[in-house]
Amino acid sequence: MSTVKKQVTLPIVEDKHVRQLHQLSYEETNQCIQCGYCLPACPTYKSMGKESASPRGRINLVKMAAEGKIDIKEHLTEPIDLCLGCRACEVACPVNVPYGHILESAKEVIATKQIEEKSSKQVQLKSLVLTKIFPYPARMRTIGNLTWVYQTLGVSKFVQKTKMLEKISPAMGQLEKALPQLEGPLKRTKFGQVIQAKGETKGKVAFFTGCLMDGLMYKINRQTIELLALAGCEVTVVDKQQCCGALHTHQGMKDQAKELAKSNITAFENSGADFYVNNAGGCGAMLHEYDQLLADEPEWYERSKAFVTKSKDISELLVHYGPLPFKKEWEGIITYQDSCHLRNVQGIIDPPRELLAQIPGATYVELKSSDRCCASGGIYNLLHFDESMEILDEKMKDVQRSQAKTIVTTNPGCLLQMNVGVERIGEAASIRSLHLVEVLAEACGIAD
Repeated sequence: MSTVKKQVTLPIVEDKHVRQLHQLSYEETNQCIQCGYCLPACPTYKSMGKESASPRGRINLVKMAAEGKIDIKEHLTEPIDLCLGCRACEVACPVNVPYGHILESAKEVIATKQIEEKSSKQVQLKSLVLTKIFPYPARMRTIGNLTWVYQTLGVSKFVQKTKMLEKISPAMGQLEKALPQLEGPLKRTKFGQVIQAKGETKGKVAFFTGCLMDGLMYKINRQTIELLALAGCEVTVVDKQQCCGALHTHQGMKDQAKELAKSNITAFENSGADFYVNNAGGCGAMLHEYDQLLADEPEWYERSKAFVTKSKDISELLVHYGPLPFKKEWEGIITYQDSCHLRNVQGIIDPPRELLAQIPGATYVELKSSDRCCASGGIYNLLHFDESMEILDEKMKDVQRSQAKTIVTTNPGCLLQMNVGVERIGEAASIRSLHLVEVLAEACGIAD
């Protein structure tokens, strides 16, 4: 006896945003079997303890919104906005539900609706920053230069002493305090510059500078280039590169992210490099998924796949071209906090640990919760400060148990967040939070 499947026909929905959500993600939401394997991996479910703060809960809400059963603005916006986007649930999922795609689809629809309705000044400001500042490297560098002046003239110390910024925004106050001391703008690497390898040239790489890294943490970029040169790489700082588009995608601005991706693909193709290297887990994850972003544009898809194949994290290349010529003995225990997007999206787990274990004198101790998000989440810690700090405070308990004197990260947001965490436990004088590149540069004797 044959079984005939009954086809489910959804009612015709007039709301264009519901139709858009259905088109973008409904099929993927049906892949979720609601098993709950994602629950222990989700930091917001652990901290908030409610189903709407879990991956399967959010997927179910997206599904119902796509069916027109719940209101996008009233019922979906907040649960989606409270997701960190760490994508640890994807690693835990036994049936490979593409949670990241479902999340970004929901954000895209929500953002479109908010912009059309001019929902709030916060939404408009966020859109303004992402369209008028981040896509322009010169503007990001200007912000960095002004920040250096702000620090050099002592204004930063005055603001911290008077807690002026904290009174306006606790989140901004804590992050301002966590910002590392910038080095002089004259030390910036110029776009289009080619740095020769030290000794034998083993390979040619093109360096992706990133927005925040190039704007506010360019010392780490300079050290990245010097480490690559020490490892035998000729490094080109690609001209005409732009923001990777990660923040745009995370805020539902997919069209803007696509344009940035196309610009970067074109710029890096012209470099003729063997690999395209970056030093920020969040940026790297976005670059790693350019082929998914441009999958619906045949003229760009093949080019994006070639780009993804060449895109590498700094830790991968330093292991590949290494070993590094270490010159300095390290003192104390080192621990490592994974960048969620480096670990969960790019699948890079061992290379950073391998490099840290090679440092002479260093005692490496695995952080108990290294695979759990620190709750930086791009700009999550600015938009949802209290929720972010609750997760961070738990993380810092594990840091204290490790007895580490150095916390290593591989993403600018994580680095700032761990700096905030060290401040919150009152250990700023005894525990350093550093990017992997800073630790390796110091151990190799690269000058500050």
